[in-house]
Amino acid sequence: MAFDYDSIKNRHFEDVEQTYSVRDSIIYALGLGFGHDPLDESQLPYLFEEADFAAVPTFSVVLAGPGFWAREPDTGIVWQKVLHGEQKIVIHKTLPPAATVIGKTSVSEVLDKGADKGALIYVDREIYDKANGDHLATLTSTTFARGNGGFGGASGPQPQPHVLPEREPDTVCDLPSHASAALLYRLSGDLNPLHIDPSVAKGAGFKAPILHGLCSLGMAGHAVLRTYCDYDATRFKSLKLRFSSPVYPGETIRTEMWKDGNVVSFRARVVERDVVVLNNGCVEID
Repeated sequence: MAFDYDSIKNRHFEDVEQTYSVRDSIIYALGLGFGHDPLDESQLPYLFEEADFAAVPTFSVVLAGPGFWAREPDTGIVWQKVLHGEQKIVIHKTLPPAATVIGKTSVSEVLDKGADKGALIYVDREIYDKANGDHLATLTSTTFARGNGGFGGASGPQPQPHVLPEREPDTVCDLPSHASAALLYRLSGDLNPLHIDPSVAKGAGFKAPILHGLCSLGMAGHAVLRTYCDYDATRFKSLKLRFSSPVYPGETIRTEMWKDGNVVSFRARVVERDVVVLNNGCVEID
């Protein structure tokens, strides 16, 4: 089926109900590399149910989503060429360690960047606690559909990225990823074969399966949580960034940070290749 602006823009998504447990919260944390040093007791609240347990602040990004809907034939999306372009998370209330949540998804806009550049699909998702109706988080993502440009739509306006300070970073934090990180992270819900099947990855132009973009996002969020929040989830209020290059499982992510008041600007690079993989990052903290 051909890619069509109206069918994508007005696509209907059923509300998604998801029940997650403390075990699911722990699996998500492990997928981000929490516990890499098993003697680091500061990370126990995200890994050990008998500690003062909390969900990792970025956990909402994998909750109550519509699944890999770009792979559904009626979208006309060339799913093998889909990449995550941008992500924003606004935390309205600290996530419970376990809960049943409702996700409400909609497409806010579709932009045509040209036949040789692809399309941008902007998707919003609101997360609510089913038990009490609390609005937990707002998630805004940009999907870069590299194979679907030139459909005749508008090319803008496009939201502008957060501008990083021009001075040297105030601090850096290196966090290694496991060689099996993508295999573990996919258990949190993103089953795109690009992250596990070597033949799919090569068909998409990569030398091997790549790490989920939201996993690298979570690792950068971990760096900010560690460096400026003292591992206190209640201090972490929002995050936004652009994905600029893929990460391969097993690589080390170095998050470079600048703190100005309650705003932490950041970018992240892979140490082994000296390539910036996350850019224009911003976290609001208390």
